[in-house]
Amino acid sequence: MTPEEIAGTLTELFDTSAIAAIAPGSWQVDTSTFRLLVLLSEDNTWLRVLLPIVPIQEAQPFLEQFLEANFDDTQEARYALYEQVIWGVFQHNSGTLVSADLSNAINRLVSLHQARLDNVFNQLTQSRIRQIIQAAKQQGQSLQTTMQSLERFYAEGVMGEMNQTPEAREEVLVAWRRQLERLWNES
Repeated sequence: MTPEEIAGTLTELFDTSAIAAIAPGSWQVDTSTFRLLVLLSEDNTWLRVLLPIVPIQEAQPFLEQFLEANFDDTQEARYALYEQVIWGVFQHNSGTLVSADLSNAINRLVSLHQARLDNVFNQLTQSRIRQIIQAAKQQGQSLQTTMQSLERFYAEGVMGEMNQTPEAREEVLVAWRRQLERLWNES
């Protein structure tokens, strides 16, 4: 892609007032929710698109899930760490890149930005639920017995918040039951 084609693709995706050429072969897209950087290498052979996702302090507990997402979920985009920030990154040889692929990559990066920690938190939660299921099965517990144990833990205050209302506790237990039932036979 030429710099002109890249600029054209950006104007197809974003309002022209959001796009600024910050140097030859470099653009910045500022929206109300994010700042996207599009950078050509000095020799115009590689294009890199960058979007900050979350500060490392917030992401620290989920680094393993970010790396797993790179393997399975992020498609043409990747998570990367630079200057204490988790970034969404797309890199491609500009000579073989076409506008549709650049558009898809940018949309994917925006999707990762919008999800922030949601996807990796859900992966971590699902992993922990699977561990609970495996432990329960190793002890010979049924789904019903496991659910009764969780209900007891919440009733005794071992799990949940100290000031949790009975309604809120019931909502959490319904969510537990739904996840346990969904994953019980898979684990």
